[in-house]
Amino acid sequence: MITLIKNASVFRDGGWKDSDILIAGEVIEAVADSIECSFPFLHTVDAEGMRCIPGYIDQHVHITGGGGEGGFRNQVPPLPLSAPVRAGVTTLVGLLGTDGTTRSVESLAARAKAFNEIGITAFFLTGAYEFPSPTVTGSVKKDIVMLQECIGVKIAISDHRSMNMQKSDLVWLISQARQAGILSGKIGITHFHTGSGKAQLDMLFDIVETTDIPISNLRPTHLGGKFDAAMRWTKLGGYADFTCGNEHSNTAGIVSRALEQGEKGMVTMSTDGNGSFPIWNEKKEMIGIGAGKIDNLHGVVKSLVKDKGLSLEDAIKPCTENAAKALALYPKKGCIAPGSDADITILNDDLSIDSVFARGKLMVRHGELQFRAPFEN
Repeated sequence: MITLIKNASVFRDGGWKDSDILIAGEVIEAVADSIECSFPFLHTVDAEGMRCIPGYIDQHVHITGGGGEGGFRNQVPPLPLSAPVRAGVTTLVGLLGTDGTTRSVESLAARAKAFNEIGITAFFLTGAYEFPSPTVTGSVKKDIVMLQECIGVKIAISDHRSMNMQKSDLVWLISQARQAGILSGKIGITHFHTGSGKAQLDMLFDIVETTDIPISNLRPTHLGGKFDAAMRWTKLGGYADFTCGNEHSNTAGIVSRALEQGEKGMVTMSTDGNGSFPIWNEKKEMIGIGAGKIDNLHGVVKSLVKDKGLSLEDAIKPCTENAAKALALYPKKGCIAPGSDADITILNDDLSIDSVFARGKLMVRHGELQFRAPFEN
């Protein structure tokens, strides 16, 4: 399939410029002021008056569903196959959460493969909150080395639901993931759910200061309530990931401060999409529960622009360029440039999503799904 996007506004060479984008198969072949070409079956998309941005990257999504706190009735359903592209997300990382007992890494891997089959780029993290980590092969290292979509491991720290690991166990787990990454040519990260516990990121700072493990292999998330620690983390060269809550303006306020105060390029955003958002009282008793939404990513981007005054090109960086670099995917992902994957979201003047391309495939046009998502209405 050869597609030509005409009359779009693209941020390149330091400014928004009227541009044409030529897509051949899954890849962007050219971006220029004007492209004239004629091919049999050429598909032309008119984007007059619209802006093209890279497809979003969401590196924390419960694609098989999250939750389970408070009983089985509170399990969040799996993420629908159409949900990411409806939200402008073209690349995602799936993971498990509190429940690594009734939900399996095998199911997680299968769901990631399903997203890849329809054209969305999907990876996953082995493990869950618990330790030893649940895996497919019986080994964190083997999962990362042998399973194509597996790029690291997840664990929980500083949370009353975590396994309260000792430093030596955590260092062992991080080292397993790092060595697996070296062997397989992947990033081999350890992704940390960080709760509201007293220790915050203390153990991670200790590991960085007392071992030879690079800070780039340690990826803490849910840092909105640990702002000072997160800023210190970026100054040491680590990526700080902020979760996009259902109150977009609140997250936008935190992220805008982080972009201003943190090290340039080291702030990312993710959604915890389809993960549970339990509400705990001071006794650690659950008094309510909700769920994350994958469209919160775009909601926060819009709030950063409309409420916090950021330019669109800066507002999208935590979930495009920065996230792509964090996952060692840049410039294949996270930008609109020749040679990059054709992951493109086209925005209307009011910043609503008009169209979405994932690896060159038109997934959404004028807000309507362009492919059949099995078992969805």
